[in-house]
Amino acid sequence: MSEMSGEKLVGIVLVSHSAAVAASVAELAQGLSGSGASVPVAPAGGTGSGELGTSAELIAAAAASVDRGAGVAVLTDLGSAVLTVKALLAEGDELPEHTQLVDAPFLEGAVAAVVTASTGADLAAVAAAASEAYGYRKV
Repeated sequence: MSEMSGEKLVGIVLVSHSAAVAASVAELAQGLSGSGASVPVAPAGGTGSGELGTSAELIAAAAASVDRGAGVAVLTDLGSAVLTVKALLAEGDELPEHTQLVDAPFLEGAVAAVVTASTGADLAAVAAAASEAYGYRKV
């Protein structure tokens, strides 16, 4: 279990229509998180058969794999991924308790979420940091 000073860390799930994109964003976010605690991050990309799309089963399994008791932040790439996560949340028993769909840009939000979670921040702070990534300016 990844913990910092006895604190449970927020888990992060990255849902993309592409398994390769989800895995790459997870790798990048973890790599950029610095020397903080090792945040549990799981990609949930594509379908169970390896096609482009989303899979409720892969998302639920990813969320279960990163749940350390401090909550799970879920970031998505496109519309139907959002709908799949919302459906899982509505069912009520498919995702760990304290799972939150975060409205954030996928790549920048993932980096912000992982960096913030690595400090031991709570779910609300992780979600806020990811959402604030909408305001990042590049020029």
